[in-house]
Amino acid sequence: MKTLILRTASKYMLPLLLVFSVFILLRGHYLPGGGFVGGLMAAIAFVLHAFANGLENTKGLLRIDPAILMPIGLALALLSGIAPVLAVDLPFMSGLWWPDPVPIVGNLGSALFFDIGVYFVVIGVTLTIIFSISESA
Repeated sequence: MKTLILRTASKYMLPLLLVFSVFILLRGHYLPGGGFVGGLMAAIAFVLHAFANGLENTKGLLRIDPAILMPIGLALALLSGIAPVLAVDLPFMSGLWWPDPVPIVGNLGSALFFDIGVYFVVIGVTLTIIFSISESA
């Protein structure tokens, strides 16, 4: 399905959906949202682009293999859980918070880094599965 309307719309929708996915990611530790939903939104943006412009164009746009995002995200999530144990002798997955709010992001803490790890894992898993299915079809 490579219509002119879909190709044109996908050029504008990709950056808009990616910005929205980051917004969902950043509001996740205060309100509904977070790494999982934000990662799905980002993956949907790339899938839409792949439907409109072809799989090879989307892979060229990504510049890296989505499977690389999975171990990076897992490592980040694990480090955010271990950091309280190593830093201040708190239980695993306890929240650590930066004392002052950061502009745009808000309160910076280990929950945000865990969500970013989940975000990367979800993007990596989703795109790897969908790209694999698309290549075999």
